[in-house]
Amino acid sequence: MDNSSSSSGVGVLDKTMSVLDALESGPASLAQLVQITGLARPTAHRLAVALERHRMVTRDSRGRFVLGPRLGELSIATGEDRLLALATPILVQLRDLTGESAQIYRRQGDVRVCVAAAEPASGLRDTVPVGSELPMNAGSAAQVLLAWEDSERIRRSLRSAHFTAQSLVQVRRRRWAQSVGEREQGVASVSAPIAGPGGRVIAAISVSGPIERLTRSPGRLHAQAVISAAEKITEALHNHEAGG
Repeated sequence: MDNSSSSSGVGVLDKTMSVLDALESGPASLAQLVQITGLARPTAHRLAVALERHRMVTRDSRGRFVLGPRLGELSIATGEDRLLALATPILVQLRDLTGESAQIYRRQGDVRVCVAAAEPASGLRDTVPVGSELPMNAGSAAQVLLAWEDSERIRRSLRSAHFTAQSLVQVRRRRWAQSVGEREQGVASVSAPIAGPGGRVIAAISVSGPIERLTRSPGRLHAQAVISAAEKITEALHNHEAGG
C-alpha cells in the first residue's frame, strides 16, 4: 500500500491511520487488515489492539475489527458548535411558541446529554441544565435517539427500557415521540429527530413540562411544533454543509 501521498513523516502514525482507513469501508479480520494495509501481520495486530484499548477500534460478533465508539464521540464534539449555533435561535422560538422548556439532546455512549436548553421566563418549568446526563431507557428524547440505531443496539437498550420495540416502530413512522411520567413522575415531553447532512439522526429536540399542562397526550398539543423545529435545524445543517 502506497501511503507516500499522505505520509506525515511519522511512521507509526501513518501506519495507525492506514488501519483506521482500512476499517472505514467495514469490518475486517486481521488477515484482511494485513492485505489492505500492506503492514506486517505482527504490526497490524499490535496497532489494532492498541487502538482497541483507546476505543478507536472494537470487535464485532465475529471477532472482526470495526471502527470504535470513540470516533463517534469525537465526531459529536466537532459538530457540537455548528449544531448549537444553528439550533439555538430555533430552540428559543420553540420555547416561545409552546411556552414550555425546550432542550436538545445528543447521545454519548449509554446516556443522552442535554447540549442546549431554553427555559420560559416564569411559571412552572421542567428545568434540565445544559450538561445533564439522562438515561437512554426512558423519555421521548431517548426514544428518538434510539429509534434509528442498529437493531443490535436497540435490542440491548430495550432490556431495561420503559418503552417497547413497537413504540420505536411508531416513532420511526411518525417521526416524533412522547412520554408521560416515563423519566420523571409528573413530567411529560415530546421529541423529534434532528438529522445531520448524511441523513443520520444526530440529536433530538424536545419540549417538556408538567403533565397538568401537557396532558397525557402531549403529542397532540406540541408534536407539530417540535417536528417543525427539528426540520428547520436539519435544513440549516444541510445548507451550512452545502455552503462549505
